[in-house]
Amino acid sequence: MSITVNAILREDQGKGASRRLRKKEMVPSIIYGGKKEPIMISLNIHEITHLLEDEHTFTSVLDLMVDKLEESVVLKDVQRHPAKNTINHVDFLRVDAKQALVTNTPLHFVGMEENEALRLGNMLNQFVVSVEISCLPKDLPNGINVDVTNLALGEHISLTNLIMPEGVIMTALQHDDIEAHDQTICSVSEPKVIEEEEEIIDTDESEAEGGEDQSEDSGDSKDGDAEEE
Repeated sequence: MSITVNAILREDQGKGASRRLRKKEMVPSIIYGGKKEPIMISLNIHEITHLLEDEHTFTSVLDLMVDKLEESVVLKDVQRHPAKNTINHVDFLRVDAKQALVTNTPLHFVGMEENEALRLGNMLNQFVVSVEISCLPKDLPNGINVDVTNLALGEHISLTNLIMPEGVIMTALQHDDIEAHDQTICSVSEPKVIEEEEEIIDTDESEAEGGEDQSEDSGDSKDGDAEEE
């Protein structure tokens, strides 16, 4: 599936220019990487917002159309307004069909509905939700499946258990000491039970203390009245 992003060149730079663009419902953006110079562009806020609602936009090689020029890029960074959550800036990285690119791809946990341990009320703990991979642009996956269908209570899946698509390498496992860089992706455990400690009140002691307090209070009250007189 091909995803096309439309853009136009922009010449003005700086905070003031960016503010003016946003008032026109445009998003300041940039294309960089490769042997070419960076290109300053702007995107339609409604179009890019709609595209970013699809996870494939984050995990695909995009056809970026700048006027009549086409660039093959991947989405590198999205900056959002801290309060409004609107898109403030987008970075695109050029890709070369002959050179491997390094990027993050999401993990898709499949088989949860068929897992017997989960159907009995146990929990699937997800510790890793994405991994860094290296591959040629043509081999870029939309995600890595983690099959938990047969994962039993007390068992876990680690990075070394993942089955990578052909041509895709997980960068974390390219070190000499693989065990040191391996980590648990998910596990099945019993649900946590929050125990509430009930405070046991001794009624007799409570009443006794209450009586003493009352007598002391009455004595103090009398002394106070005497002093006031």
